[in-house]
Amino acid sequence: MNKQQPASKILVSAEVIEPLYHRASVIIEDARDRAYRQVNESLIRRNWELGKMIAEEELNGENRAKYGASIIKELSKRLTTSYGKGFTKRNLYNFVSFYKMYGSLYSCENGIVQSVIAQSSPILSWTHYLVLIQELNNDARRWYESEAASQNWSVRTLQRNVSSQYYYRILASQRKDLVEKEMLELTAPLQSPDPTEFIKNPVIGEFLGFTADTSFRESELEQAIIDNLEKFLLELGKGFAFVARQQHIHTEKRDYYIDLVFYNYILKCFVLIDLKTTKIEHQDVGQMDMYIRMYDELKRSKDDNPTIGILLCEDTDDDVARYSVLHDNDHMFASKYMTLMPSPDQLRAEIERQKAIYYLKAKSIEEE
Repeated sequence: MNKQQPASKILVSAEVIEPLYHRASVIIEDARDRAYRQVNESLIRRNWELGKMIAEEELNGENRAKYGASIIKELSKRLTTSYGKGFTKRNLYNFVSFYKMYGSLYSCENGIVQSVIAQSSPILSWTHYLVLIQELNNDARRWYESEAASQNWSVRTLQRNVSSQYYYRILASQRKDLVEKEMLELTAPLQSPDPTEFIKNPVIGEFLGFTADTSFRESELEQAIIDNLEKFLLELGKGFAFVARQQHIHTEKRDYYIDLVFYNYILKCFVLIDLKTTKIEHQDVGQMDMYIRMYDELKRSKDDNPTIGILLCEDTDDDVARYSVLHDNDHMFASKYMTLMPSPDQLRAEIERQKAIYYLKAKSIEEE
């Protein structure tokens, strides 16, 4: 008598699993698209209504410019305390600009979100609209909006086209097809779809009340190095105090994340550390200098010394560290901070040590 084959041994043919997988994928993709659309609709509506509220309140002051600035300053403080960092002064100004630019085109009663959806498939994101409000010409802005929706431009493609005056160039050109062809070639790398874009988007994350998850942004090796560099610097005993990891910095055009931020209470200054997986290039130094300038503007107090930036390179055969301080630092401070900062040799040795530990662990896991 034949025994029944255990359930765990039953093989399902590809002919059966393939259509099931396809149907499941359609359900999952459809649910994700609907979730994105609903969240994005709510985000756009919220920002438009906040802009409308602030703009209308601004009219109540005698000195409207100063009154409006005071309103935004105080409102930003209260909202940030209650709801997180998505309500900076810059963001509130963006909401007002959004309302003023789109208020005459879309009425709240009819619903701005419905109007946007009617011409956008898929619907443009709030980040798209942050780019669009940079364009002050109404005709150009409407054209960019229409093209972004119909051609499914990514935010980066839209930003490049607005920044490069694509509308004006194609309007003035005798050979519009050549201008368009060049644009498509240059923006092709910016159009690659990322199925987790919605989840990773820090604007959406802040709207939903999530904190930034750094796990998508770093490889396991990078994470291991950063984890241990934090401990390494604190154990040096040279005045380092930990401030933040993967600190989010948002500019008008993109988001940045600083790997590690410390404050050195001996030097009385912030120390920013960024790890690169490739050889350090001049643009990396420029980016670090931007971080430093932003930190000096936003975080540095009157008694603090200028912020220091350290660029690390995972490839320790090349220069492992570049120290970056602004050009207006005096020589006395520069010589002083070098005695308290870890030397390139120390950083090189620590990175190599962590790489060796990581590879040993990875090898032992593979052999298990």
